[in-house]
Amino acid sequence: MNLKKILVLIVILLYCYIAFSTLAQENPQISDLQKKIAEYQTKLSELRQQKNTLSQQIQYMDTQIYLTTLQIESTEQKIISTQKEIDILGTRIEGLDQSLNTLLKLLIQKIVESYKQRTLSLFSLLFDSENANDLLTKIKYVKTARDNNQKLLLQVQEAKSNYEEQKKLREEKKAELNQLTQTLNSQKQSLDTQKVQKQKLLADTQNDETNYQRLLTQAQAQLAGFKSFVTSVGAGIISANQFGTGSDGNYFSQRDERWAGQTIGYSSENILNVGCLLTSVAMLAKKYGANVTPFDIASDVNRFFGNTAYMKLPWEAVAGRSYSGGVNIDQELASGNYVIVGVGNCGSYGGSHFIILTKKEGNDYIMHDPVFGPDLKFSSHYGNICSAATFK
Repeated sequence: MNLKKILVLIVILLYCYIAFSTLAQENPQISDLQKKIAEYQTKLSELRQQKNTLSQQIQYMDTQIYLTTLQIESTEQKIISTQKEIDILGTRIEGLDQSLNTLLKLLIQKIVESYKQRTLSLFSLLFDSENANDLLTKIKYVKTARDNNQKLLLQVQEAKSNYEEQKKLREEKKAELNQLTQTLNSQKQSLDTQKVQKQKLLADTQNDETNYQRLLTQAQAQLAGFKSFVTSVGAGIISANQFGTGSDGNYFSQRDERWAGQTIGYSSENILNVGCLLTSVAMLAKKYGANVTPFDIASDVNRFFGNTAYMKLPWEAVAGRSYSGGVNIDQELASGNYVIVGVGNCGSYGGSHFIILTKKEGNDYIMHDPVFGPDLKFSSHYGNICSAATFK
């Protein structure tokens, strides 16, 4: 193979090496989408600073929905670009592979020729040369051949390095594509959730500002009371089923590690901090045969107001039974029903903590407390009742 063919191979290798760099330039459509995303992220930040009204919340949700839509479009464009990069890398790798094979064959050929020339000694060159000029020409030829072989070896090594680098880059791009696909699925789920949240807020408030402010005030007061209670008693996470299930097998603790960190509804609040009421509801549901835990109640977004952890009244039915508020505690217990009661600060819309009364014992009650444990005397921890409700 002559020098011209070698140069052609080198050009092919260089083209394969730099072609991806040209392809990898950022898609202008992605760049435009990123600018819009940044713009709407700024708008969201501004909306957070505004007064909390229903119209402000709806505007915030609409902006969030549009922002998520832009993020989805951006991710889709990145997926398209990354797939193109993978396809072209495959073509480049194939070209590099062919060129590398050709260079290797050429190198082997040159090595064989060099091996044959090793039998030529300086004396052979002297005696086979017709004159001094002929001798110098032969010596120069041998040196040039040796130098060319060394250069060819370097070219083969560089080609192999480029080949391996492109293969590694393709694998990285495949991993990137997989991550982008997962991100896209997550973004689409978020968009669906955001749309449902908006419709839920409109339904909860009946698209009325007065209703919104009333529910918001109740939610803020009750959840603040729940947090204050948990903080005051130093309630932390406990191991799974540490307190057992009680004498009736229906007890749950909001502190249980299996669900203590679970967020509630669409909110960022968790069961440990504000989950006494929903845990009490789960205990009552279990008594009536429903196979649910506090985790299940917390995951039912329809039970809570908007994107808060406030369980709006009337509480959603459990085990086929409907909410009944303002009940006579002794009568319900005598009838075999459990009663959910609010205790502590009665200004926190029903109480700053909720428990289950399971039966009456003399002048006292036996309770399942989501914080302290099952089968405890009511009077050992509390002295007042703010509200009472059950399901029947």
